[in-house]
Amino acid sequence: MQSKWQLLLGRVLLSVIFILSGLGKLPHFHDVAAMMAGKGIPLPSVALAITLLIEIGGGLMLLTGYKARYAALVIAVWLVPVTLVFHNFWAVPAAQQQDQMINFLKNLAIIGGLLVTSYASSATVTSKK
Repeated sequence: MQSKWQLLLGRVLLSVIFILSGLGKLPHFHDVAAMMAGKGIPLPSVALAITLLIEIGGGLMLLTGYKARYAALVIAVWLVPVTLVFHNFWAVPAAQQQDQMINFLKNLAIIGGLLVTSYASSATVTSKK
């Protein structure tokens, strides 16, 4: 029983960053798309729409537990290129390197948490059969 609550709390905590990040982008859609274009992202408006779907939709799936295994995997895979493009600490001026390295490592930790969530969520589904 205890592990059920730990999994729930973990999903809630993981989901918050994605839901809030996605909702925060909505009122600034054009500015965020322009920033993405500046980073070399092709079709930035389309990429942003996909990002919003993953962040808000995937975040809500994590939060509620609905298909959480798949949501966690999709978010983890999506987060790899996001991390490499937006937190490439090795390619920024020295004054920004530490901040970007922290964000890079934070994203790696989140990816780890998502992979654990995906595994744990599939284990709970399997054990219910």
